[in-house]
Amino acid sequence: MTTILRGRVLTFVSEPQGLDDAESYRYFEDGAVTIADGKVIAVGDYAAADASGAEVVDHRPNLILPGFIDTHLHYVQSQMIASYAGSLLEWLNTYTFVEEQKFSQQGHANAVAAAFYDELIRNGTTSAVAYCSSHPRSVDAYFAEAARRNMLMVGGKVMMDRNAPEALCDTAQSGYDDSKALIARWHGKGRALYAITPRFAITSTPAQLEASRALVEEFPDCYVQTHLSENDAEITFSMELYPSAPDYTGIYEDYGLLGPKTLLGHCIHLNHRETHVLAETGSVAVFCPTSNLFLGSGLFDRERLSKSGVRIGVATDIGGGTSYSMLRTMDEGYKVLQLRGQRLNPFASFYMMTLGNARALSLEGTIGTIAPGRAADLVVLDAGATPAMALRMATVTSLAEELFLLQTLGDDRSVAEVYVSGARAKTTLGGLAGTTA
Repeated sequence: MTTILRGRVLTFVSEPQGLDDAESYRYFEDGAVTIADGKVIAVGDYAAADASGAEVVDHRPNLILPGFIDTHLHYVQSQMIASYAGSLLEWLNTYTFVEEQKFSQQGHANAVAAAFYDELIRNGTTSAVAYCSSHPRSVDAYFAEAARRNMLMVGGKVMMDRNAPEALCDTAQSGYDDSKALIARWHGKGRALYAITPRFAITSTPAQLEASRALVEEFPDCYVQTHLSENDAEITFSMELYPSAPDYTGIYEDYGLLGPKTLLGHCIHLNHRETHVLAETGSVAVFCPTSNLFLGSGLFDRERLSKSGVRIGVATDIGGGTSYSMLRTMDEGYKVLQLRGQRLNPFASFYMMTLGNARALSLEGTIGTIAPGRAADLVVLDAGATPAMALRMATVTSLAEELFLLQTLGDDRSVAEVYVSGARAKTTLGGLAGTTA
């Protein structure tokens, strides 16, 4: 069965360098995305589309874009969002570690995973990279629910063998064994991709980081995810635990954990050597604005990292982050960069949420853009979804203004429909979709 989605279609081909960089994107005012067998087979003007025998779904006047991608979040923290704390380490010890212990309970992971995926879809996110808990069953629940929805997801079991409650700690050996078994069970099965996940230097002994290195060497096609330079107290504690390392980044560098498939959450307080190492190894610095603001961690320096050649992703960081919405995330990201004196144009914001994050994951040949052969993971956005947005939309005269409106005032209500592998996803949650022509 062939389906044609009709609407205003926007997709990126490169990173926009300014509001006038029309070569960085493709925009079709009356566009058509033709889908078959879960993939895009054509995109262009509706007038040129072959609609014979196809189901046509009319989403006009809404925008059709690639589905949003989230490169760093903790699905096991879904029930502790908005927990009051003064700083990162207090927040971890008071709330996070308490919440994650619940994942030892039968059935808990399955229930949270189902609700977590509902929220991703409600907010237009079709792919994400998540930390699970230290319990293998949390990983099984995460990937099983993704498979049920046919979503491309990356994730892994947190490895942590110190400075956490005993009920959450594994050992260097058990963390290695559990991770290896989970890789065999899930990595590359359907749309599942595994991330080797030492939580961060504070919660891993040298033996565990050595075990992580062994996993990376055995499974070079897996991702690596961890945290880096989020908070001053975290950095100080990490350096006390690894005094021979030149700096925080040097800890992961010494254990061979940096590379093009390494995702490093936060990266706020990096010195020049660390910035150079990230650029040289191709590692990805992940910008988590709502979390950084909520925990008072600091302001990400996108311009400095970008000019140094560091690859950058953007993410919600649920549950330190305060919204599942990538629109809300980029709204806060815009404000963070304003405080840095770094103006972020709306085309660049939407690039970061789609093709930019796909490139951060080295998956631009699969997701993140609307082009023949790519997965039909799509989001349909309504810039007049609320009365306040509709009032402002009445004065909008350009695509850039509309995108900035969506980013600044939009949320899950602005997501009119979501497609995962070409199938409607949000309507199953009670959302509204376009009509069939």
